[in-house]
Amino acid sequence: MTTATAAPPNQFSRYQKFVVGMLAFLQFAVILDFMLMSPLGAVIMPAMQIAPSQFGLVVSAYAFSAGISGLLTAGFADRFDRKRLLLFFYTGFILGTLWCGLAQSFESLLAARIVTGLFGGVIGSIVLAISTDLFPLSMRGRVMGMIQTAFAASQVLGIPIGLYLSNRWNWHIPFIAMAAMGAIGGLVVMWKMQPVTDHLKMPSEHSAWMHLFHTVTESRYLMAFATTALLMTGGFMLMPFSSAYLVANLGIDLHHLPSVYLITGLFTIFIGPMIGKAADKIGKFRVFMFGTGLSIVMVLVYTHLGRVSLPVVIFVNVVLFVGIFSRMIPFQALVSSVPAANQRGSFNAISASIQQLSGGLASVVAGHIVAIGTDGQLQNFDVIGYVVVGTSLVALTLVWRLNRSLQQRAALAANAADTPAKANAAP
Repeated sequence: MTTATAAPPNQFSRYQKFVVGMLAFLQFAVILDFMLMSPLGAVIMPAMQIAPSQFGLVVSAYAFSAGISGLLTAGFADRFDRKRLLLFFYTGFILGTLWCGLAQSFESLLAARIVTGLFGGVIGSIVLAISTDLFPLSMRGRVMGMIQTAFAASQVLGIPIGLYLSNRWNWHIPFIAMAAMGAIGGLVVMWKMQPVTDHLKMPSEHSAWMHLFHTVTESRYLMAFATTALLMTGGFMLMPFSSAYLVANLGIDLHHLPSVYLITGLFTIFIGPMIGKAADKIGKFRVFMFGTGLSIVMVLVYTHLGRVSLPVVIFVNVVLFVGIFSRMIPFQALVSSVPAANQRGSFNAISASIQQLSGGLASVVAGHIVAIGTDGQLQNFDVIGYVVVGTSLVALTLVWRLNRSLQQRAALAANAADTPAKANAAP
C-alpha cells in the first residue's frame, strides 16, 4: 500500500499526515525511554548507590541488547507486514518500560533495560522502513524532520514531566507513566493504520539468513553503516552524563534542570521540520555539512563550560541541538535511498543494530573516561568532546562519498532510461 487518498505531488494526503503523526509518536516513546535515563541519572545514581561506570552499563545494556535484536530481526524484517512487525516489537517495548519502573535494584534495572532494548531497538528501523515505503525521496526530508521532532518533544513534554514526577515522588513513576501513555498510542496504531505490504509483492529469498547475509555484505551499504556508527558516538557519549555535568560542573540545581530541557525542546520542536524542508529544498548534503560544522563548534563550547548562568546553558544547549538535528535529519533522508525496496527492512534493522552497538560501546567508553572528583564534579568531560569532534569529521568525509555515489547512481539510471527513448525517437 502506498497512500490511502490521492494528493497533489509533494503534498501530504490526510492519511499520510496521520501516518507521520503516529510514527512520530512511536518514535517519541522510544526516544523518551532512552532520554529519560540521562536526566534521571543524577537521581538514579545516588538513589541506587551506583557508580558512573555502573550507570554507563545500564545505559549500554539497552544499546547492546537492541543491537543484537536488530541483527536477529534483519533476516525476517522484509518477510512480514511492517505494521504487524511494528506492533509486535512495540508491545514488548512497553512491557520492558513497565519493568524499568518496577525495578528495585541495580540488577533488576539492568535486566529490564536489556529486555526493553531487545524490543525497542528494532522499532526505529521499522519506522524508517515504513517512511521510505510510503513517501518519495522528494518528501523524505520533511518526513524525517517531523519524525525527528519526537526527539524535541521528548524534551518539551517528556523529560520535564519525568523530572517533575521524579522530584515529586521517585524515579520509578516516569517509566510507569510512559508505559501507560505508550500503550494508548499502540492501540491507535493497531486500529487506524493500514497494512504496509507492497514490499511483499517483490521477489524475496527463501532463506532469512541468506537475506541477512546479502544485505550485510552489499558493498554499497557498508559506507552507510560505517557513517551510522560514527554519528551515534556523540549522543551516546555526551547524553548519558549530561544531567550530572549540568548539575555538578555547571551548577544547575535539580529544580532548574527541567527548564534546560523544556526550553531547548521548545526551540528544536519547531526547528526540526524547518531543517527537513531545507534538506528537500537546498540539498541534504549541504544541510548535513552545515550541521557538522555547527555541532563541532558547540560540542567544544559545551564540554569546556565553567560555572555559568542558566540562560547561557540553555542557549548553548539549543544551538548544540540545532547542529545535531541538522546532521541527523538530512542523513536519514539521504540514506533512505541507499537500499533496494525489498531490502529496506533488513538494511534499517542492521543500521539500527549498528547504531545501538556503537552507541553502547561509546557509552561504556565514556563511563570509563569520566570520573567523579573529590568535589563531586565530573572530570575529563572535555576529553569526550574531543572524541566526538574526531568522529564527526570522519563521518563528514564518509557522507560526502556516500552522496557522490548516490548522485552517480542517479545519473546512470537517468541515462539508462533516456537511451530507449532516444532509440524510439530515431527515424
